[in-house]
Amino acid sequence: MVLPRSAVLCADDFGLSDGVSQGILELAEAGRLSATGAMTNMPGWRRNAPALTAVRGRIGIGLHLNLTTGSPLAPMPYLAPGGGFPALKDLLVKAVAGRLPAAEVRGEIARQLDAFTEAHGELPSFVDGHQHVHVLPVIRSALLRVLEEKGYGGRLWVRDPSDRVSAILQRPIGRAKALVVKGLASGFARRARAAGFWTNDGFSGFSPLDLSVSAQSVFESGFADLGTMPLIMCHPGYVDEELRRLDPAVESRPVELAYLKSEAFGALLEEREIRLVPGPT
Repeated sequence: MVLPRSAVLCADDFGLSDGVSQGILELAEAGRLSATGAMTNMPGWRRNAPALTAVRGRIGIGLHLNLTTGSPLAPMPYLAPGGGFPALKDLLVKAVAGRLPAAEVRGEIARQLDAFTEAHGELPSFVDGHQHVHVLPVIRSALLRVLEEKGYGGRLWVRDPSDRVSAILQRPIGRAKALVVKGLASGFARRARAAGFWTNDGFSGFSPLDLSVSAQSVFESGFADLGTMPLIMCHPGYVDEELRRLDPAVESRPVELAYLKSEAFGALLEEREIRLVPGPT
């Protein structure tokens, strides 16, 4: 008998809007995903966090560290002088140039972690980053330092958004983006493990923001050439006005939601003998 392959299917952006949160909850209750990351600086987090009680213990619930959407939980005069986070491209330039304010970043990471535990009642089971910001220079060091200072070593895992080059090249969708993120994440998993945090081994789920590729193709690609403890990201949800104000590319979310609910996705998991689990253990 062939044992099923375990994989984490993680829906990012819980708390971004009510529509996104509702879609994620429906998938969690149906057993069609196994983890979600929460954006605790967003107003939708506190509104929707109580609903996670219904799926606590069934899925991994973690912090989706956010430094590019919405506003920080306290003033950040250098990073967010106007009260709002910078766009990813601006954050990336500062990070690569080593011009991010480490103390400000550490403070916001701690606040977002505290906002998670205050609303959810327990520690996050993992930490990752919105748009993978947690692996950027300065931010990665700040994150691991805050987690160590809070005594979280051995109590949660962190996302490594990189994969083997051979696996990336075998997937027909999202190759360029995956290779860029792999480069930015170089050395992150090694440092995280040295600090006492385990990580996934294998990462996929990159997809175009438009509808140029079908959701079925995206997930067939994402669930191919998996690592030993793989994580597949996804971005399902319903579109509402709150989401439209925050994100100009929203149409792929309901399409992903519909596919993950479908018999076709269930058949994909069965065909490839994949079992969805809450974490890479």
